[in-house]
Formats: sequence, structure tokens, C-alpha cells
Amino acid sequence: MSGLFALLDDVAALVRLTASSLDDIAGAAGRAGAKAAGVVVDDAAVTPRYVQGLRPERELSIIWRIAKGSLRNKFLVILPVALLLSQFAPWLLTPILMLGGFYLCYEGAEKIWEKLAGHEPDPEAKDRAAAADPEGHERAVVSGAVRTDFILSAEIMVIALNEVATEGFASRAVILAVVAFAITVLVYGVVALIVKMDDVGLALAARGGGAVGALGRGLVRAMPIVLSVLSVVGVAAMLWVGGHILLVGADELGLHAPYALVHHVEVLVHDATGALGGFLGWLTNTIGSAIVGAVVGAVLVAVLHLLPRRKAASGGQAPADADA
Repeated sequence: MSGLFALLDDVAALVRLTASSLDDIAGAAGRAGAKAAGVVVDDAAVTPRYVQGLRPERELSIIWRIAKGSLRNKFLVILPVALLLSQFAPWLLTPILMLGGFYLCYEGAEKIWEKLAGHEPDPEAKDRAAAADPEGHERAVVSGAVRTDFILSAEIMVIALNEVATEGFASRAVILAVVAFAITVLVYGVVALIVKMDDVGLALAARGGGAVGALGRGLVRAMPIVLSVLSVVGVAAMLWVGGHILLVGADELGLHAPYALVHHVEVLVHDATGALGGFLGWLTNTIGSAIVGAVVGAVLVAVLHLLPRRKAASGGQAPADADA
């Protein structure tokens, strides 16, 4: 009997240890996910534009296909590579993260350039392409969304990995898996809710008058505004997150002045604004990061878009001059 009680004591101790480990993993996963919140906002803000113009009955199916692609990105490619790098070449994580930061700055600045220069995609042309080949258009939409998701997911996973770099290999693997699954469910759950909100509004409005009908009509009117706001938030998040990644990465690689300047201004604002110091300090850091992101992104857009066009234009004129 004493042996049985000893065994039960051992089992109870093992259960307590397991529960404690699960609590630690849950806490670490929560911290890691919070660190990646900026990219999560970016992901949730960017994705709804991929299903704009699609048939309403196909929206959820497309979102589900993109979500499955996102999970494949995370679990089959990003997670294994991130774990191997963290184990055998952790010094590569910061440069890889900075490459993603450059990409986000470029994407954000390019969208601003397209808006200012009037080079935005023609929605009517998009609608015509979708009507001519709906299946091909859906495949192209899913493919483009999954490619963009790969970059954003890589950023999320590397940011999360940096937060739990001191954990053991097995703990890192479990924490990153939890973060990958939870963030995917969160992002695409929110996206599905956003893109179907107008359908919910139409259903409520169809019920007639009263508060329910008014709520439905309000949802229908509000959704174009919500999508426009999300588009702006997505661009701002790209510049903010990309700029912050570059500032922190440069600081870790030995270039301390840019991050030190932003941090110094953040501390000054925090100390000078009393009860609002925490929020205004964070806002100052965010604005500083966004400015850095916008400057870096503008340089990349100029190098990758404007200069090649000028070369092409001058190259096209040369033969004409020679003929003359």
C-alpha cells in the first residue's frame, strides 16, 4: 500500500510539473505573440483586399484557402528553418529579420507612391479578369496572398523566436507552434468577420424596420469606410513595423545612433507628459519608426522603380536620336 501511495505522489508531482510547464509555455507564447502584434495588425489589415471584387459566396472559401496556405508556410517552412537557425546560426536571425523589414518598408512606400502617382490597379480591369476566368483569378488571388503572407509570417515567427531565444529547443518549438496556430486563427478569423460583415448587414436590413434593420443598414454603409481605414492602417503598419525592425536590428549589429535618438525622444515625451506618458511615449516611438520606414521605403522605391524607368526611357530615345 505504501508503494501505491508513493506512486500516486510521483504522479501528482508529475502533473504539477506538467501544469507548471504548460503555464510557462502559455505565458511565453503570449509574450512572443504580443511582440509580433504590429505585424499581426499588418497581416489582418492587408488580407481583406485580396477578396474584394470576388463573388460573395466564394469569399469564405478563398479566405480558408489562404489560411491553409499560411499554416503550410508556418509549419512546413518557416518554423523548421527558424528553429534550425536559432540552434546552429542564431547570428543570422537579425539580418534575416532586417531583410523582411526592408521588404515591409518597400511595400508600404510603394502603395503610397501608387496612390500619389495614380498608378493604383484598375478595379474594373480586375473585375473583367475575374469574370473571364473565375477559377484562374481565384488561383492568382490565393497565390498572391500566400506569397505576401509568407513574408509577414516569417516576420511574426522570427520576432516571436527572438522573445523566447533563451528557452530550450523543445520549448521553443512548442511555443512557436502555439504562436503560429493562434495567430493564424486570429488573423483569418478577423478577416472572415470583416469581409462578411456587409452580408450580415444586408441580412439584418432585409428584416425590415426597427433597430435591427437600422443596424443592418448602418453596417452596409460602414463597411466601405472600414475597408478604406484598414487599407490606411495596413500601409502605416508596414512602415511602422518595418522601420522598427530596422532600428532595432541596426542597434543589435552595432549601429546605435538611430535607435538611440528615437528612444531618447520617446523617454523625453514619456517623462514630460505625466499620466499619458506611457501612451505618448509609445506613439513617439511608433511615429519615429514609421518615419524611418517611410524614408527607407522611398529610397527603395526610387531605386527599384524610378531609376529603371529612366534608364528604359533614355535607352528608348537613343536609337531615335541616332536615326535622326
